[in-house]
Amino acid sequence: MKDLATLGQRIRHFRTEAGLTLDRLGAVVGIAGSQLSLMENGKREPRLSQLGEIADAVGVPVSALLDDEPPTVRAGLEIALERMQRNPVYASLGLPGIRPTKSMSDETLTALVGLHTELARRSREAIATPQEARRANTELRERMRALDNYLPEIEALAEESVASVGHTVGALTHRSVSRMAQKLGFELVHVGDLPHSARSVTDLENGRIYLPPASIPGGHGLRSMALQAIAHRLLGHSEPQSYADFLQQRLEINYFAAACLMPRQQSLDFLRAAKAERNIAVEDFRDAFGVTHEAAALRFTNLATAHLDMTVHFLRVGGDGAVHKAYSNDGLRLPVDVTGSTEGQLVCRHWSARAAFARTNRTTEFYQYTDTPEGTFFDSTQTGTTSAEEFSITIGVPFSHSKWFRGRETTNRVTSRCPDESCCRRPPEDLTDRWSGRAWSSAKLHAHILSPLPSGTFPGVDDRELYEFLETHAD
Repeated sequence: MKDLATLGQRIRHFRTEAGLTLDRLGAVVGIAGSQLSLMENGKREPRLSQLGEIADAVGVPVSALLDDEPPTVRAGLEIALERMQRNPVYASLGLPGIRPTKSMSDETLTALVGLHTELARRSREAIATPQEARRANTELRERMRALDNYLPEIEALAEESVASVGHTVGALTHRSVSRMAQKLGFELVHVGDLPHSARSVTDLENGRIYLPPASIPGGHGLRSMALQAIAHRLLGHSEPQSYADFLQQRLEINYFAAACLMPRQQSLDFLRAAKAERNIAVEDFRDAFGVTHEAAALRFTNLATAHLDMTVHFLRVGGDGAVHKAYSNDGLRLPVDVTGSTEGQLVCRHWSARAAFARTNRTTEFYQYTDTPEGTFFDSTQTGTTSAEEFSITIGVPFSHSKWFRGRETTNRVTSRCPDESCCRRPPEDLTDRWSGRAWSSAKLHAHILSPLPSGTFPGVDDRELYEFLETHAD
């Protein structure tokens, strides 16, 4: 039984309507009054046969007892208060629970429920800050590094889900995704008026998953959005109680969608064949399954260590050099702030993730070896654009693994000494002397919730880029 509190309230309501005491009803149906009291208080789940006997005794059909709605406004308030007192936010206060009594007025109950609602709202507001988001994201990245970015339980769930609609080879079709939704009792509905802040909306009551009529900017395909909505149901997600819960759920639904679009066995067959030919390329992996370059690169990180015996790193970097997403289990030192967060930090100018922006021809991947204090790494980078900015997607491996990749013969090789400030961040002395104290600039606002403003003379402004720009336009 999903909601014992509502069921118990409905039993109590119809018992009192029938003028029966607990002991009298218990005698009719062969249950002790004390056991019946536990059922009414949501502490014990009655058997279906007992429900039938209770329904007959109080003169209603069983469906009336099983209705999801509280029988009265008062009952709804009592159920709401009980649920809210089970919330970890209230439990953390160390206060005793309040049990509604017959003498407690509806106004008192309404006030208590209102106070709990406001307490929960303020708690959510307090944790939904950039600082909390960054802390939670850093912890999640560390957990995934320990797992080599691989979640076998979700892999198995995705395989089962894809197999259930008869998909075996090739790109997963929209029709197959629709059938997966149908098996859960949902239909996919495409609309043009979704809330601006929502990528999809699931109507649990009417069994509908609302999606936009076409892919939104950034490469988020309709198949992926639908699969993410489906994943929430399959994984049994409930409303997140913290930002950490929210990020964990986002990771899991994204993982599920990727594992459906690029099934484990098909992906491994493809990648192992490419490895045998020493010709692994994210662009080929992407095209084989009809997904975005970023999706293919991230999926590669799921499988590389667990199944291909390779450690890897992944970067999504904006045109300004700031990290949007990052993963590494190969020893590459990602840029981090004092809290250990990497989102919003600037990667070295010499890294492939930024060097690729300087290319004139961006239709193919850019390859580069980078010598760092932690060793030499081989990188493959593809650039792209959204309606807001340009970005790069990088997959990299230690030098010893470069032999398996297309582009390994590249002669592009650079040295990066970052996090040494003199590597690429500190402006040359002549430019500093020329422009320090003689300029002013206003920073662009970083829209990404996890992105802090990089430090400089003016918060958010890169001193070196500022001074180089001024020098170029000085004449």
